[in-house]
Amino acid sequence: MSGDILIVDDEEDIRHLVSDILKDEGYSTRTAKDSDSAIKALSERVPSLLLLDIWLTGSELDGLGILEYTKQRYPDLPVVMISGHGTVQDAMRAAKVGAFDFIEKPFESARLLHVVNLAIETSRLRRENHELKLRGKPESDLIGSSQSIATIRQSIDKVAPTSSRVLITGAPGTGKEVVARLIHAKSARADNAFVVLNAARLSPDRVEAELFGMEEGGPNGTIQHVGMFEQAHGGTLFLDEVADMPLETQSRILRALQEQSFERVRGNKKINVDVRLIAASNRDLSIEIQAGRFREDLYYRLNVVPLKMPSLRERREDIAELCRYFVRRASELSGLPSRDITEDALAVLQSYNWPGNVRQLRNMMEWVLIMAPGGKGTPIRSNMLPAELFESSPFMMRPEVNTDIMSMCLRDARELFEKQYLGAQIKRFGGNISKTSTFVGMERSALHRKLKMLGIHNEEKEAS
Repeated sequence: MSGDILIVDDEEDIRHLVSDILKDEGYSTRTAKDSDSAIKALSERVPSLLLLDIWLTGSELDGLGILEYTKQRYPDLPVVMISGHGTVQDAMRAAKVGAFDFIEKPFESARLLHVVNLAIETSRLRRENHELKLRGKPESDLIGSSQSIATIRQSIDKVAPTSSRVLITGAPGTGKEVVARLIHAKSARADNAFVVLNAARLSPDRVEAELFGMEEGGPNGTIQHVGMFEQAHGGTLFLDEVADMPLETQSRILRALQEQSFERVRGNKKINVDVRLIAASNRDLSIEIQAGRFREDLYYRLNVVPLKMPSLRERREDIAELCRYFVRRASELSGLPSRDITEDALAVLQSYNWPGNVRQLRNMMEWVLIMAPGGKGTPIRSNMLPAELFESSPFMMRPEVNTDIMSMCLRDARELFEKQYLGAQIKRFGGNISKTSTFVGMERSALHRKLKMLGIHNEEKEAS
């Protein structure tokens, strides 16, 4: 274990005893004998936990007074009260003020360690859940007006009020977690926890402990770690990159879904939970099943309501709206002034293939806001964009002067320009001839003839 614990007791022997017990478990400890030294220690560094005696001889504040002081200034700091003279009324008052638990002297080491471990773990989970909400809030909006996004929104509205399991598929960066958060936010479980486990970020031997928790073992095993199934009780558990889970873990998840209960790692007590499960994967699970890497029965348990997230290339018409949204978001987070994006810059952004999808676009807009020359009032132009955006399209013109054109006659230069210009616009509008002809100001038939004459192959249209 790890953590910094402040022990406040007027008896030196008790301070040393408790400190030694906790140090043997890997905690670091500090001690204080009265309210003055306790408050000083708190101001120097807020600990992971405060162990606080109620009766403090020769102290300006007793333990309950220090508890009130602590909760006013450090409301998230867990406090465990200890006393050999405390009454039921003292315990009730301590609980009302915000104490995590109350331990009576003399106490057993096992009881002390159990309460300390549980208090620190609970505090950590609350903090992480709070951080998840803060991080999730900015990314809980599904931005775009395309038909594919409208269809996803309709599906979210239909499935959210139910308790059905959802399997979200799509390439990395398409917004699978955003959709999962929206389903949770629109469900009856919205006031409870939304817990995320990304299997790809964990070593296989850690996945089960993270999911189901861990005990020391035995009939009355002490909880060492509270698993995500327990954290998500009454709420939603989002399993991201579920295809990366070991087969053994897949079997345990299947049993947990069937029984709505499980046993912690090394434990033997059934833990009953009420959890809605949403899973996601960027792999084709049917291929994973054929290869023997994913359980077919688990697939059908998870895939009650399938949702397929489109790539950004499939919804190019949303790019302008996404760019402006991410520039505003980056401005709020960085404190830099927001900036407009010119049409020539949007044309480049809409023509790029975005292999990293929406996530890559978000990161790019943050980079542009920070690194592009100029300041407030200076719009973002195409010549301020990274060079990589011009390298994926044979039709996209670089912002710098094309020296080859200077050596051409007017007819050849005009033909090269038309080829680059129309090729970029065709790609920008996803191969949609009607939208392209409207934008460039040509009749559909005339545009078709021009594309054929220039040898421009409409790849986007055929790909779709």
